[in-house]
Amino acid sequence: IELKTAPADFRFPTTNQTRHCFTRYIEFHRCLAAKGEESNQCEKFAKYYRSLCPGEWIDKWNEQRENGTFPGPL
Repeated sequence: IELKTAPADFRFPTTNQTRHCFTRYIEFHRCLAAKGEESNQCEKFAKYYRSLCPGEWIDKWNEQRENGTFPGPL
């Protein structure tokens, strides 16, 4: 098994990766909306946000998306 995290991103130069996590989550869901659920092209974004974001945040955001209360621009 090869474990990797998201690559460095010049938009997020500090050690606090909260915004990086949130942005990667949004990029993944935008990719799915644009390319469809069956597209493998979005999988890299999924790997990125899953390696950066705490599981509790992901669960909360998924629930918010289902309820239509997600605060981000999807």
